[in-house]
Amino acid sequence: MKTATAILPSYLILDPLIQSWLLEDVGRGDRTTQSLVSAEAQLGQAQWLIKESGIVAGLPIAARVFQLLNPQVSFTSLVTEGQWCEQGQTIVQLEGPLDALLTGERVALNLAMRLSGIATMTRKYVDLIEDLPTQLVDTRKTTPGLRLLEKYASQVGGAANHRMGLDDAMMIKDNHIAAAGSITTAVSKVRNYAPYPLSIEVETETLEQVREAIAAKVDIIMLDNMSQDAMKQSVELIRSSNNVIKIEASGNITLDTLRNIASTGVDYISTSAPITKSSWLDVSMRLK
Repeated sequence: MKTATAILPSYLILDPLIQSWLLEDVGRGDRTTQSLVSAEAQLGQAQWLIKESGIVAGLPIAARVFQLLNPQVSFTSLVTEGQWCEQGQTIVQLEGPLDALLTGERVALNLAMRLSGIATMTRKYVDLIEDLPTQLVDTRKTTPGLRLLEKYASQVGGAANHRMGLDDAMMIKDNHIAAAGSITTAVSKVRNYAPYPLSIEVETETLEQVREAIAAKVDIIMLDNMSQDAMKQSVELIRSSNNVIKIEASGNITLDTLRNIASTGVDYISTSAPITKSSWLDVSMRLK
C-alpha cells in the first residue's frame, strides 16, 4: 500500500490560526507569568516528555507557537515528525526567554497532543493494510477550525487526504441524488458546472446505482455501507465495465472490518475514525 507524504501547511495560512489560538488563551495577558517573570529578562530551558508511546506529529507547528511569541526561543526536536516514540522519551528541548516558554506552553502542547493522537490512530489503520494496494483516506469529519491540521496529522500517520473542502471535487452524495431525482440527472447537471480538472464522484448503495454511475461515466464510484459480498460484486462489475473508474469504499469502517473491505479490491477506503475517535497523546513540558 502506498502511504501519503505529509506536507506542512504554509505559515501564511498557519500563522493567523496560531495567533488566534494564542489570543484565545492569553486574553488580556498571562497574569501569572507577568507577575513572576520580567519580559525577556530571564532565560530558561525546558523539555517535552512523551507520557505514552505513539506517533509524534505537529512539532513544527508547536515550534511556531513559541517563535511567534518570541523569535529568540530555540525549539529543538529530538525526534523526526511521524516517528514512533516510547513512553518517557524526551522529544523536544527548548531554550529562550522564560515568559515565552511559559505563555506558549499550553497552546503548543494542545496542538501536538491532538495531532499526535490522530497520527497514532491513523498508523494503526494503515498498518493493517500495508501489504494491500488499497489507500486509506480521511474525510471532512473534522473539528471546525482544525481541519487543516487534523488532515495534516492524518498524512503524518500514513493516510491520504480526501477533499479538504466542498470546492475540491464534485462529490454527489445520497442527499444530492435525492434532490436531483436520480444519479443520471445529478451527474448531468454537475458535469455542466465542473471546472477542469475537478473529478466527479458518486456515492452508491446498491448494484443498480453502481450500474447507473458506470453508465454516467463518472471518475470515482463510492460504495457506501455495502456488505462485503455486494462490495465485491460491485468491484467486479466496475472493473469489467470501465477499468479507469476509481473505486472507494466508505461507511462503518473499523479496525475489525478494514482488512476484509480492502481485500475486495477497492482503490481507496475513506474513514473518519482516526480523526473522530482518536484520543490525545499525552505530552508534558518540564522546566529544567
